[in-house]
Amino acid sequence: MDLAIVTIPPLTDHTHTVVFLHGRGDNAKDFASSIHYSTTSRGLTLPEAFPSFRWVFPSAGILDVACMPESVAALRKILRSEAETLGGQWGKVVLAGISQGGAVGAHTLLNLATDGETRLGAFLGFSSRLPFPGRSLPETRKVLALEGVPTGDGVLRKTPVLLEHCADDPLVLVDWGRQLRDQLVEFGAQVTWKEYPDGGHWFNSPKGIDDAVAFVSQSLDVRSV
Repeated sequence: MDLAIVTIPPLTDHTHTVVFLHGRGDNAKDFASSIHYSTTSRGLTLPEAFPSFRWVFPSAGILDVACMPESVAALRKILRSEAETLGGQWGKVVLAGISQGGAVGAHTLLNLATDGETRLGAFLGFSSRLPFPGRSLPETRKVLALEGVPTGDGVLRKTPVLLEHCADDPLVLVDWGRQLRDQLVEFGAQVTWKEYPDGGHWFNSPKGIDDAVAFVSQSLDVRSV
């Protein structure tokens, strides 16, 4: 299965790419438009904060547990393609997702083999959970039964992870987000956890967007606008 994509091209010379997964019930086109409503405290959208970034929004169709193996396999192909576009530099590719997109993104990170176990630039999860919790890393990988799964944990350990969750999220409870955090830490990930009192099942703005911009800037050693 290949995923159709919507892109926001960089405003300057292309230096990095963010692959951003929408949530269940959404689509790539609408999600790419809706992120412009969440801004930093300076009024900047995420693409405006990083003008040299290319933004890729895969349209996953039905994002549910039954389709997760196919979605993860297709997403791995997109990540490899974006890394190759950047000269094979996996560290300049960021994987992000919100809601069920974050869940698919997390399982993609767990099942991603890069060249030489090179890290991704970062993984960002918003209002997300981890399907199939309570297993070891090898057991979690076996659930999807994918080919080309790494035997080690180098990518996971090296990739900086940011998880953001709003305490009043009515759809993906904040306790589920904490469970995702704890599971990734148990697997060896370096996780930064940000919890906000409000924002519902979406981004907290502006604080959450400020935090995401700061995290990406630090993780990639780049300056935002």
